[in-house]
Amino acid sequence: MEWIIVVPVKGSDLSKTRLADLPASVLERRRLALAFALDTVEALRASSRVAEILVVTGDTESTAALSSLGARIMADPGEGLNAAISVGITEARRRRPEAFVAAITADLPSLTTADLDDALHAAAGHPASFVADLQGIGTTTIAARPGVPLVPRFGQGSAAAHRAAGLVPLDLPPASSLRRDVDTPADVAQEVTTFGRHTRQVLAADAEHLRRSLERR
Repeated sequence: MEWIIVVPVKGSDLSKTRLADLPASVLERRRLALAFALDTVEALRASSRVAEILVVTGDTESTAALSSLGARIMADPGEGLNAAISVGITEARRRRPEAFVAAITADLPSLTTADLDDALHAAAGHPASFVADLQGIGTTTIAARPGVPLVPRFGQGSAAAHRAAGLVPLDLPPASSLRRDVDTPADVAQEVTTFGRHTRQVLAADAEHLRRSLERR
């Protein structure tokens, strides 16, 4: 059993706009978003179940950084998140028709390979499945067996949309790092002790005042 993972990375000044309340510049928020993606991809790369990682992005900085981790880069068509993921899924199916396919968001800086492997093992038991975020409203991951259609429905209320489309919700514990995406300042403050090395470096070096602000929240 092998998996191809699709990771969409916006990589622009619009990255993580819900972090706009943080006392940081656009550049610092962009660095933070890229660090999230690097930690996510690093956890994926460490899994023996993952044969290939396809990053879909239109950003040159993200391309250079993520390709250095071994990800294969695909051009973002610029038509939104679901279109980017769809492009990646289509290419994954073309490259390895017999592989399982998953799409995972790039805002999981606390992701561990152990939690990923548990989720992929559970996902292999269903034709198509998804992982809801901690609140049960959004989605961090969609997955499908070889040959099973996988249509992304990310956006507001995506967990309900994926469920309605027939994807099976995976029963992962709240502590699973695959459920703990980072969208808001509160998410950053809550998860800060579990972040991967890239995110920790940004908080420690590139945005010292941002880190102090988070500690006060």
